[in-house]
Amino acid sequence: MNKQPFAASVSVIVPAMNEAANLPHVFATLPDWIDEVILVDGNSTDDTVAVARRLRPDLRVVVQTRRGKGNALIEGFAAARGDIIVMIDADGSTDGREIRSFVATLVNGADFAKGSRYAPGGGSDDLSPIRSLGNKFLTGLTNLLYGTGYTDLCYGYNAFWARHLDAMELDCDGFEIETLMNVRAAQAGLVIHEVPSHERSRIHGESNLHAVRDGWRVLKTIMRERARGTAVTAQAQVALAK
Repeated sequence: MNKQPFAASVSVIVPAMNEAANLPHVFATLPDWIDEVILVDGNSTDDTVAVARRLRPDLRVVVQTRRGKGNALIEGFAAARGDIIVMIDADGSTDGREIRSFVATLVNGADFAKGSRYAPGGGSDDLSPIRSLGNKFLTGLTNLLYGTGYTDLCYGYNAFWARHLDAMELDCDGFEIETLMNVRAAQAGLVIHEVPSHERSRIHGESNLHAVRDGWRVLKTIMRERARGTAVTAQAQVALAK
């Protein structure tokens, strides 16, 4: 595996379903030093896999066995071979050029690098007022219940050392996967640093995200995890990346 510019190998997981039109934009932003790209295909009916293979001949493809973003990511994580795992979206909203910041944060001591649109230097072209309000409420509730200091709970641009995957014990299928990761990373005592990230609007197609339905699933996840686990005994180490 290519070890430059970091002394760690990097796997990028891209869950995708019918994203053929967006993949050229997404893959164009990926740094050339990435060691591995895994496309998790949600049984696409368009040319998603063919386009991805044409763009990146060394691509690894995992065909999703169930449905949902959470399941896709879990299956992609299981297939990853790199020391570091980065998760990005296939709709063009996450910029692959930011991967360097996430990996640098991990190499410099973090266990989990969490993207934030609200951290200084971050932002969003896509957040509606209702989604932003809901996210702030859910973020505040999580901080209150788990002693964390997150600024952006519901954002899917994250990276972590693969050796910590077992500690998170991920087991959900839907969009609540990001919340589950954030909560269980804190419960496991991982060192979590937020990384400023700028979210862009989806380039082509329509989002599968539904604010009310998925917000309710996130809320249920927060409360279920509180009941499931023991109280966090020490505040998670959350700091803004320099």
